[in-house]
Amino acid sequence: MLTTSEILKRVRRIEIKTRGLSNHIFAGEYHSAFKGRGMSFSEVREYQHGDDVKNIDWNVTARFSTPFVKVFEEERELILMLLVDVSGSSMFGTQERLKRELITEISAVLSFSAATNNDKVGVIFYSDKVEKFIPPKKGRSHILRIIRELIALEPNQKGGTNVAAALEYLNQVQKKKAITFVMSDFISEPYEKPLQLAARRHDLVGIQVYDRYDRELPDAGLVQVMDAETKQTAWLDTSDKGLRYNYTKRFEQHKKYCEQAFRKCGASLLSIRTNDDYVKALQGFFKAR
Repeated sequence: MLTTSEILKRVRRIEIKTRGLSNHIFAGEYHSAFKGRGMSFSEVREYQHGDDVKNIDWNVTARFSTPFVKVFEEERELILMLLVDVSGSSMFGTQERLKRELITEISAVLSFSAATNNDKVGVIFYSDKVEKFIPPKKGRSHILRIIRELIALEPNQKGGTNVAAALEYLNQVQKKKAITFVMSDFISEPYEKPLQLAARRHDLVGIQVYDRYDRELPDAGLVQVMDAETKQTAWLDTSDKGLRYNYTKRFEQHKKYCEQAFRKCGASLLSIRTNDDYVKALQGFFKAR
């Protein structure tokens, strides 16, 4: 368990790194990717040539016997919601960083980017259940509190990862449309239905984080492995080519399932490995929107 001093040092390190990235790289791209997607009703006016017929207000049109359209304006302020997987499997990593550390840095970059654009940021931490909810707020001190929780929160977990529980909680507490990033390795029970409901209401993006050895087993002979969430152990003969092939095949099938689940409900899914350059991955994603 980290001491308060160690936590504060890590918070400061992450703030220096990610705030710099946000200010110099992501703030403008975050703005162009999401601003303008949040539109609020402003007024009605008479229809003019070239107006989109989808915006006709039929009630007002019927009342005055002449076509009127609804006018919308860009919302000055948006809400960023982060759904962060803090389950046992997030503490796995064999390359540059743990999955949890990658999620923490990405969350910090997104939070500072939102703060630069004067948006509120909220977080739902989850494992096999919702562990903690931080309601959306503005300000540097609020962002630092989020980073502190990302580093220090220890889940009270008894089972696997439950993405559905986090999405259901989001649908309950966040009624206003929000830019929502769901971060996990998505080694979870089915979550399609709450994902569809959340994607209808929010601008939803999934970030699937994984490690090289989530996808492929090294040829290391007989090794004992432990499930990070259930704590069950097993012996595997990793020199068995068939075993290694099936291990990779299951990972690819699961990855495809995740991609299809997000695509079906009109949401985006970005996959980032623990030793990937997440800066380039996020930049490419923002530019493609």
